[in-house]
Amino acid sequence: MQDALWTMPATAQAQAVRDGHVSARELIESHLDRIAEVNPRVNAVTQLMADRACDAATRTDRRRAAGEPLGPLAGVPFTVKESTAVEGVPTTFGTPRFRDLVAPADAPPVARLRAAGAIPVGHSNMPTLILAGMHTRSELFGDTVNPWDSSRTPGGTSGGDAVAVATGMAALGLGNDSGGSVRIPAQFCGVAGLKPTTGRFPADHRVLGPDDPGPASQTLVTDGPLARTVADLRLAYETLAGTDPRDPRAVPVPLYGEPLPGPVKVAVVADPGGHGVHPAIRAAVDTAADALRDAGYDVRDVQDVPRLDEALEAYGRITLTEFAPTWPAVRGLLGEGGDRYIALAMEKTSPASTEEFMKLMGTWLNIRRSWAEFLDDYPLLLGPTFTEPPVEPGLESRDRTGRDRVGSAMRLCTATSFVGVPAIAVPTGTTDGLPTGVQIIGRAFREDLCLDAAQAVEDRLGVLAPIDPRGGDR
Repeated sequence: MQDALWTMPATAQAQAVRDGHVSARELIESHLDRIAEVNPRVNAVTQLMADRACDAATRTDRRRAAGEPLGPLAGVPFTVKESTAVEGVPTTFGTPRFRDLVAPADAPPVARLRAAGAIPVGHSNMPTLILAGMHTRSELFGDTVNPWDSSRTPGGTSGGDAVAVATGMAALGLGNDSGGSVRIPAQFCGVAGLKPTTGRFPADHRVLGPDDPGPASQTLVTDGPLARTVADLRLAYETLAGTDPRDPRAVPVPLYGEPLPGPVKVAVVADPGGHGVHPAIRAAVDTAADALRDAGYDVRDVQDVPRLDEALEAYGRITLTEFAPTWPAVRGLLGEGGDRYIALAMEKTSPASTEEFMKLMGTWLNIRRSWAEFLDDYPLLLGPTFTEPPVEPGLESRDRTGRDRVGSAMRLCTATSFVGVPAIAVPTGTTDGLPTGVQIIGRAFREDLCLDAAQAVEDRLGVLAPIDPRGGDR
C-alpha cells in the first residue's frame, strides 16, 4: 500500500508528473486499479470514466514530451459528485429519471480543475437529488459504505467523494455544501474539506434547462473540494477560485488577504447553542485548540456563536418556503422512503407567506451582520463539524427523534452556510476506531486564514488517510 502511486498526496502526484518521475497514464492506471479493488466494497464511485481518463492522461504525457508546461494539478485524478456536470457524462442526481441526462459541458469547477491538469475519473454517489437525507444512498446507485466502519454512515451529501478520497480511489473530490455536505463526510471519513465563502468559487447549479433556482439555492450551495491533506486542499482552493462569465455571483477577491497583526485570535465554542456535544467531539475541539495554541494562536473560549437558534429557524423557513411549490413533483423522484427526510422537516416547519418571506430576507442579512461583527473580533472560530461521532445510516430519516438529533448535531455547519463564511473540516485523530475532527471558520473571503490554521492542526495531529476499508468490527 505504501509504495502505490495512489497513496501519494495530490501535490506530490502532480509534481511527479511534471518532473517526469511518473507518467500521467501510470498515475491514472494506479487509481483505476485501486477503484477496481476497493469500490466493490464501498460503492463510492458510480460512473467510472476509465477510457476518458486514460485518454486525458496520454494527452498530458504527450504535452510533457513536447516540452509544454503542465498545470499545478497535472495528472491528478478527481471524482465529481453526481449533481455536478462532467461533459459527455450523465448528471443523474442519483435518480433513475435522470440516468440519460448527458451534460453538454463541464460545470465551472470541473472545467477549472481540468484546466489545471487534473483528470476526472468518475462520478461519485450522493443521496437522491441531494434531498433524501444525510446518508449517502441514491435510488440509482444504492448505499455508500463508511470505510472506517460499515455500520456507520459516511455522511453526506458529498459522501461518495469523501470515501473515494479516504480510500485512495482519487486524490481529490469535488462536492458541494449547503449546510455541511462537504464538511460532515470529511469528518466521518477522516479527510479534509473546504466550504468556501459564498461567491468565492464559480458554479452552475441548474438542474434542467436554462432556469436558475431561487435565492436560497443560489446563495446557500457552494461547491467545495475534499482532500487527504490541507496542502492538497489549498492547491484545489487556488485552482477553483475566481470569476467566470457563467456565474455572475463569483467575485474577483484576492486569494490571500493582508496578514493580521499579532497572534491571530481564535474563538472556541465546543457546544454551539448549548444543545449538547458528545465527549469524543468535545475532546477533539480541545485537542485542536491545544494544537493552535502550540502554533502561536491566541485561543480563547467564548460563550457562544451569534444568534445560532435564530439562524437555524430562518434557514429552515426560507429553504422550505422556496422548496414547497415543487415538492409534489420532486417527491415522486426520491424513491421508496427517500422523501422522509424532507417530509419530516415540512411537518415541523410551514412555508412562509410572502410578507413573512420578505421579513426573513431582512433577518438573513441581519444575522450575517452579527456574524461579521463577531468575526471582526475573532478572525477564526473553532468548533465541531458534527457534535457526534459518525452515526448509523439513515438515522435522519427514521423518525422525528432521529431527524432532530441529526439536525442538532450539524447545527454549526447549517449556521455557517447560512451566513456564507468559509470553513474547513480537518481531522484530529481517532476515538474508538472512528475518525474525529473539527471545523475552522473564518471571516468572509479569508479562506487563507482557515487554511493556515488547519495546516497548523494537521502538522501537530497528523493525517488519517488513505486507508483500506474495514468491516463493522472496530
